[in-house]
Amino acid sequence: MSTEELYKRYKTELFSLAYRMLGSVMDAEDIVQDAFLSYDGLSDVGTIRNERAFLYKIVTNRCLDLLRSSAKKREMYVGPWLPEPLIERGAPDDDPSNRYLLSESISTAYLLLLQQLNATERAVFLLREIFHYSFDEIADIVGKSSTNCRQIFHRAKKSILFDPNQQPSVSIAEEKIKEFVNSLLHGNTTKLLELVSENVVLYSDGGGKVKAAQVPVFGIEQVLKLHQNALKMHAGKFTYSFLMVNGLPGIRLCLDEGIQYIYSFAYRDHKIEAIYTVANPEKLRHL
Repeated sequence: MSTEELYKRYKTELFSLAYRMLGSVMDAEDIVQDAFLSYDGLSDVGTIRNERAFLYKIVTNRCLDLLRSSAKKREMYVGPWLPEPLIERGAPDDDPSNRYLLSESISTAYLLLLQQLNATERAVFLLREIFHYSFDEIADIVGKSSTNCRQIFHRAKKSILFDPNQQPSVSIAEEKIKEFVNSLLHGNTTKLLELVSENVVLYSDGGGKVKAAQVPVFGIEQVLKLHQNALKMHAGKFTYSFLMVNGLPGIRLCLDEGIQYIYSFAYRDHKIEAIYTVANPEKLRHL
């Protein structure tokens, strides 16, 4: 199979692995492109029996290298760190690999859970849980024994406490987000109390480059107060639109001065449990 054919067949699933590993759209795209360039440059490509596994190995190891080299930079990050938002552009096509991007495991909440795992744990967990590789295959990809990979996976799975049943359907989430925005704009506190958990947490990622809360904001009273103050401050100087962010309906808020905030949400017991806003312009360049 030619490199071009392999690219068409595997680019989406390889991107979804790299994106889950890194939380960066741009880095994931670069690594996938680089993986295919590296493959195309091999002189003994005819001896490779499983091209898919070989490409997964390249992408996984490039991700591991990048995570290790950027660990210090992450430690020095200003304020909460959130993944770069993955924006859905139009309806998915018939490419079966797109199922890797339509899973709830691409949600912001899930990506943040993955960040709790170290780089190797994340690779082993994803290769098994999402991409269904055997432990022998994973061992070959990450350079550890099959037994060790099995132990790493079970340890990681215990720490990923994610209930997909808490995630609403796209249509219900869209309805809730539109009601949330409408209630905020019209000061309908009664409706907001129905939509938002009293223990809601707001995470705002400005990266020290634009105005954003540098610590998480806890509780419905503080979260609503912050938004109400922002609406007064920017009255008549913003626009908003609805779009798909990491597999669920979200919001794009644009201020007149060119700053934008991308909102995504997590849910529990039919209410908004977490609000994530990314405003760091470096994380929005791909938009």
